[in-house]
Amino acid sequence: MLTLSLLPETFVVCRLGSDEPIPPWAIAGSFFSVTRTTDELSIVCPENNLPEGLKGNAGWKCLKIKGPIDFSAVGVLASVTQPLANAHISVFVMSTFDTDYVMVTQENVESALHALSGAGHNVLRQSG
Repeated sequence: MLTLSLLPETFVVCRLGSDEPIPPWAIAGSFFSVTRTTDELSIVCPENNLPEGLKGNAGWKCLKIKGPIDFSAVGVLASVTQPLANAHISVFVMSTFDTDYVMVTQENVESALHALSGAGHNVLRQSG
């Protein structure tokens, strides 16, 4: 059984060109993720940070898996994503040194919490 915390913010996922600089709005706030590859600059940040006129995929809620998770642990993400897949809920996943974050759309958050609880996980709501 894992413990997951639902973060209070609502997030947006957006894509910029691989050669664009990291914009200041992308790294404002207590939670954000910026990943650069040869193909893109991918940004996850609070929805209200996205400048007007810039397109992004908005309306994501984020579940933090309580960590730290040992690098030798096997099946941690599978134990979260499989119940969500069984419930036909799409995910966006981010990993850090200490833990993993699983994002679901705001419209699916209640179904996701139910699926995860049904799989034996403890899900906590954080107040915003």
